[in-house]
Amino acid sequence: MESKPIVDVIIPAFNEENSVGNVVKDIPKELVREIIVVNNNSTDDTAVNATNAGATVLTEPNMGYGNACLKGMKHLANNEIKPDIIVFLDADYSDYPEEMVDVIAPILNQNIDMVIGSRALGNLEKGAMTPQQIFGNWLATFLLKLFYGVKYTDLGPFRAIKYSSLVALGMKDKTYGWTVEMQVKAAKQKMQTCEVPVNYRVRIGHSKVSGTVKGTIGAGYKIITTIFKYL
Repeated sequence: MESKPIVDVIIPAFNEENSVGNVVKDIPKELVREIIVVNNNSTDDTAVNATNAGATVLTEPNMGYGNACLKGMKHLANNEIKPDIIVFLDADYSDYPEEMVDVIAPILNQNIDMVIGSRALGNLEKGAMTPQQIFGNWLATFLLKLFYGVKYTDLGPFRAIKYSSLVALGMKDKTYGWTVEMQVKAAKQKMQTCEVPVNYRVRIGHSKVSGTVKGTIGAGYKIITTIFKYL
């Protein structure tokens, strides 16, 4: 990899007008080539605020976290010069974008394929994750170790992966199973992965997933079924 790798960022966003600008502005600009915000059918000013903050804004009308990520990947695939590393980051400002330097470091220094930013290993602000999120993460990572022999502490959305490795995974999931699909497929392909601690704060605004009973059950079901799908 070049001494100065090309790093692009994909940020799925659905109705995050109050936070997405903060996320984009806090990303270390000296590290990245392009910040892509995928506006996932928002009904507010998410797209406007992301554009004003300096991001490239794509529109994905089909709802779903995975759909938004796949849209970002398609955009990058059309670039003449492909990135070396892709960073995924949420738009709700719960993560600390400036920690991106730590998340990509194992790829640069140790030739790791994929790095998960673990909220479990970092400082978790009180109330940043609901009890059902914490339990769901524990259960999912337990099952990953049991069935795939990989040790994780989190399915955190803040993650970095070599572009070539991401393409090799053949990502398919269109909704909540995106993050765990990536970890399952990386395990099956015996990619080199690791975790780094990341800090996590109370998000801006209301969660569309963990903030509702329907969202929590739907996400949990999709994550568990995705783990068993690739056995």
